[in-house]
Amino acid sequence: MDAKTQGLSTRCVHAGEGHDAHGSPHTPTYTTTTFAFPSTAALLDVVEGRASGSLYTRYGFNPTVRALEAKLASLENAEAALAFSSGMGAESALFLAHGRRGVICLGDAYGGTLEMLTEQLPQLGIRTALLLGHEMDRLDVLLAAGYGLVFLETPTNPVLEIFDIAAIAARAHVHGARLAVDNTFASPVNQQPLSLGADLVVHSATKYLGGHSDLTAGAIMGSRELIEPVFGWRKNLGTTPSPETCALLSRSLRTLVVRVRQQNANAQRIAEALVRHPRVRRVLFPGLPGFPGHPMAARQMAGFGGMVTIEVDGGTAQTAAVVDRLRLFAIAPSLGGVESLATQPVTTTHHGLSEGERARRGITGGMIRLSVGLEDAEDLIGDLEQALG
Repeated sequence: MDAKTQGLSTRCVHAGEGHDAHGSPHTPTYTTTTFAFPSTAALLDVVEGRASGSLYTRYGFNPTVRALEAKLASLENAEAALAFSSGMGAESALFLAHGRRGVICLGDAYGGTLEMLTEQLPQLGIRTALLLGHEMDRLDVLLAAGYGLVFLETPTNPVLEIFDIAAIAARAHVHGARLAVDNTFASPVNQQPLSLGADLVVHSATKYLGGHSDLTAGAIMGSRELIEPVFGWRKNLGTTPSPETCALLSRSLRTLVVRVRQQNANAQRIAEALVRHPRVRRVLFPGLPGFPGHPMAARQMAGFGGMVTIEVDGGTAQTAAVVDRLRLFAIAPSLGGVESLATQPVTTTHHGLSEGERARRGITGGMIRLSVGLEDAEDLIGDLEQALG
C-alpha cells in the first residue's frame, strides 16, 4: 500500500520508522553527535548533497532526527519537515527565512509570538503588521505594499477565533505572498492547512504532538522548496532538537489520533455543560453551534479540538479564586497534554501585553483557558462546577 493513501493513524505509527538489524519496530535513538565515513569521497557525497546520510547531529543529519521529520511531514501531507528545539525556535526560523519582506499576523497569537513580531523582528529591519479579525479589510492593502508572509493561528490563542484558511491563502497568493498557519491548537488530526492552500505549517510540538508534558519541541512542514531556506537558519542558530527528544516525540506521535479524538469529545461535553452554568458569562468553543466561528470550523476542521475558554462573572482576582479551587485541573501554562490544565491568559500567555492591548483583543480578567485532557469528562465537569460554586 502506498504510504500516501494510508490513514492518519497508520502514518502516525509507521511513517519514517526504520527497522534495525535487531528487528526493532521503531528507529533507535542515535545519541551520536558525529558520524564516521569509510572515505573522504563518501563524506563529500553527504556534505555536498549527492547522498543522504548521517553527518552531524546539530545539522539534523542524524537517523533519529530524520525519522521524526519524515513522520512529521507525513502527518501534514507535506513534502518535507524540519524539527526544532521549541515552537518558538520553529517560528523564529520561519520568520527569518520567509518574512524578510514583512510579516502580517492575523488575529490573536501566543504572547511570545506577539513579542517577537512587535519587538525583536523590527530590530532586524523586518517590518511587521498585526491585524485583528475585524480588520481583515486592511489585509490586501498591506499585501499590495509588498509584505511577503501572512501568519495566523486558527483556532487562535486564547479566544479560539476561526480563520478561513483557503480564502486567506488565495488573497496572499494573488500578491505573491505566502501563508503560514500555526496548527498547534488544532493538530493534524483536526485540521490540514496545506490541503486548504496554506504554504507552510508550524507547530509547537510541545503541545498535542508531544501530548505528555514531558518534551519541548517544534516543527515546520511544507514543500521542499520552502523548507530548504529554513534549514540554514536552524543549523546555525543551533535549534535542532536532541535525538533523545526526537525519539520521545516519535513515541508520542504513535498515539496522536486516539488522544486528540478523546480530547475533542471531552472538550465538547465540558463546553456544553458550562454554557448552561449561571456563573459563566460565555463559553468559547468551536464545537458550540452558537459560537461565531462554528460554521467555518465545521467546514475546514475534522474535529473541534481540546481547548475551551470560558469567561466567568468576575474580575482577575475573583477568577483566580475559581482557578485556585480546581483540583483535577492543574494551574499551569502550556496545553495539549493527557492531563487537564487551567490558566488565566492575563497571568500567563498574554501577561506581557498592556491592559489596553488585552482589551483590544478581547482578553479579560474573567477569562480561563482550559486544556482538556484524557480524564473522565464527568470528573472534569464536576471539578469545574465545584470551583465555580
